[in-house]
Amino acid sequence: MLKSYLRVAFLLAIGFVVTPTTVVAQRVQSGVAGMIFEQNVEVEMSDGLKLRVNVYRPDKAGRFPVVLLHGPYGKDTRDAASPAYSDAWKKLLEKNPGLCKVSSCRFIRWEAPDPERWVPDGYVVIHADSRGSNASPGLLDPLSARQTEDYATLITWAARQAWSSGKVGLLGLSYYAINQWQVAARQPEGLAAIIPWEGAFDHYRDSAFHGGIPSNMFVRVWFARQILSVQHGNGESVYVDALTGQKTTGAPLPAELLKANRLSIAEGSQPLDNAYYRERTPNGARITVPLLSVGNWGGQGLHGRGNIEGYLAAASNSKWLRIHAGDHHAPFYTEESLALQKRFFNRFLKGDSNAWDNEPPLQLAIRRPNGFTWRGESEWPLKGTQWQRYYLDTAKSLIDHRKVPPAAESSFPAMGPGLTFKTSVFAEETEFTGPIKLKLWVKSSTADMDVFATLRLLDPSGRDVTFEGAVEPRAPVSQGWLRVSHRAIDPQRSTEHRPFHAHLAAEPMTPGHLYEVDVEIWATSIVVPKDYQLALTVQGKDWELPGAEGMFKGSGPFLHINRDPVVFAGTSTIATGGDHASYLLLPRIPARR
Repeated sequence: MLKSYLRVAFLLAIGFVVTPTTVVAQRVQSGVAGMIFEQNVEVEMSDGLKLRVNVYRPDKAGRFPVVLLHGPYGKDTRDAASPAYSDAWKKLLEKNPGLCKVSSCRFIRWEAPDPERWVPDGYVVIHADSRGSNASPGLLDPLSARQTEDYATLITWAARQAWSSGKVGLLGLSYYAINQWQVAARQPEGLAAIIPWEGAFDHYRDSAFHGGIPSNMFVRVWFARQILSVQHGNGESVYVDALTGQKTTGAPLPAELLKANRLSIAEGSQPLDNAYYRERTPNGARITVPLLSVGNWGGQGLHGRGNIEGYLAAASNSKWLRIHAGDHHAPFYTEESLALQKRFFNRFLKGDSNAWDNEPPLQLAIRRPNGFTWRGESEWPLKGTQWQRYYLDTAKSLIDHRKVPPAAESSFPAMGPGLTFKTSVFAEETEFTGPIKLKLWVKSSTADMDVFATLRLLDPSGRDVTFEGAVEPRAPVSQGWLRVSHRAIDPQRSTEHRPFHAHLAAEPMTPGHLYEVDVEIWATSIVVPKDYQLALTVQGKDWELPGAEGMFKGSGPFLHINRDPVVFAGTSTIATGGDHASYLLLPRIPARR
């Protein structure tokens, strides 16, 4: 960080001036009856810098509630014309073939609500380019405290406009959900409700590190492909304004100044949960606005954990959790989802007491191999959950809770396929929904060990049954991770079924010494049909679906690369049975509760 500031000081000293490009706000013909479109409206932040926002509002007198989002992906570029998003756009249209029959789709932006579907119902939609991205100048530092302060300023500005009712709701996917959690903890004037849709909550545990193992592949690709490409002043950007054809990033800046105007992501260089991550992880006790947290069972590696954690941490008296299944992008735009979003905001932004009547605290998609069904629940973990142990044994089977196997050990090369433990064939349909814990006794030939735990479903012929995940098209039931040197748990935040690791210090292993560890496997829902099996694979590298080829092989882009082979490519051992009983703790949901 210091080096970046010194570069800026040097450039200023030799004559470069870090000044925003002149952009004139203008009212643009939207081509949509009844919708006013104001592009590049400037909003002054607390330090004097001005961000640029697009405002879409009803073309009639009145004061209307506001739906707002703020982020780096661009308020002016269509998904179809974006190199990073064009494939996702095609997939979106395949899954929602009627999307562009009820909208011109000209104003849909990546992971953002479509203004054409909101303005006719009496809402203002505001989309802001965050500091340092696209049309907004300044230092690019995603999800930083500075950007959270900017967001709070935008919310209060929107609430005070002549066309605003004074109530602001936040809506958006992924990044646009993460920063909802962040800014809600600031409690800005005007914020009335949030819908964080598939958004991480704990910056360290949900995205940067998985059980202490750096989740570095995705972060590198994301920063280069989706952030640097649209940095304000990037003259090489290929992103253009959908209406004008001009670059969305403004006039080009010299390369050295462009570099000085951004901070590199610090995840790889800061392996412990320190001030950097805590600054980006909100205090749930300060989140008091009504919220609808929408997650995805298939979000392993990013977001899947966060929507549950955010829901549980928030102090709001009016909060709901909804978890669906399927891919990350398309479900947000379905008619069902749009109706859900509007009902929630109609209640908390418009005051329609009938819009959100008798909603259960939880709405969960209960997954099966051939689809899912919705079910309402009252609490998390689910009421009536029966916590069932499945003990690991050296015969590579998972034995149910009635019998602890005799003591034994099994070893495997850490970078090999590992060990797979299978249950008996299920005699009847059985549901597991909730958090999962893996208790292991392990040792290593080296000073550390990474545990990659994958829960799988096998059909009667022994083949993997996979699911469409948020990003991975062939995802397993769930996954969990732990770096054994990060085994220390926080007893105040851990439960019997969900360990919470402190990640405050690394405690190396003594080679050949046995250690007890608890691995958090991310929460899931699966109904195991009669004659199917569950399988648990434990290894020292990212899981790959047997026989898989191509870019995605089962773990999506959330891979853990460039680990020191001297430390992490040794021989790993799991002890089972006797005084060192390793087991999988599953949340069995009885048919009758």
